[in-house]
Amino acid sequence: MGKSVPDDIEEIKAELRREAEEAQSKKLEKIRGRFQREWARYPDSAREKELQEIAIAFTYNTNAIEGSTITLEETRQILEDRIAPSKPLADIRETEAHAKVFLQMLKAGERMSEDLLLRWHEEIFRETKPDIAGKFRDYMVRVGPYVAPDWREMGELMKQLMTFVSKSRFNPVETAARAHYIFEKIHPFGDGNGRIGRLLMNNILWKQGYPMLIVEYRKRKSYYKALERTEEGFADYFIRRYLSVHKKLLRQ
Repeated sequence: MGKSVPDDIEEIKAELRREAEEAQSKKLEKIRGRFQREWARYPDSAREKELQEIAIAFTYNTNAIEGSTITLEETRQILEDRIAPSKPLADIRETEAHAKVFLQMLKAGERMSEDLLLRWHEEIFRETKPDIAGKFRDYMVRVGPYVAPDWREMGELMKQLMTFVSKSRFNPVETAARAHYIFEKIHPFGDGNGRIGRLLMNNILWKQGYPMLIVEYRKRKSYYKALERTEEGFADYFIRRYLSVHKKLLRQ
């Protein structure tokens, strides 16, 4: 005879989930605390250099995910040495513009809003996609089998997203994950949603004192698959990835 299932099995499961979430939250807080202590030791010149390195890596990866032909080394040459490779001009312009927006984002510390997202989009794509730069779409879009919400619903959906970002009670890492997922599902722009969504994600992390996360081009397939999951599923993927990337801070 098999063992009977306890009557309070659901309560047991809920308690186990709570314990796991608390342990996870403590790890994330530890990462934040140790990152802040390390960052406080950096002189201003070293901070500038480190942020430039992050800008190079983030810009390369986020653009490569969207099809840019610019390599990591070419990204460095464009941003540091002002050397333009023999690559499509649009890819070069978007490399320059993305890095500029990213660095401005870190220093400005502006409150998240629809206007801020529109400004990022306009600044990144004004030279390469002037017909859609800085504008929410007013037409239907499909991404593979996924059909984005009707454009007439976007005003309310974006308002809800901004409210979530400002009032979320989740740990900031989970808030960043969920905000990124929701943004990608809304798909408010005709193009460039991935890049703006990843800026949004890192803006939330940085403003709350957490180290950022670069979604790597070479690991894009697992990222794509995670975006096909539920919001809960993507948040789980994101947090596990975040803990893995920043595991050194847990060992210190």
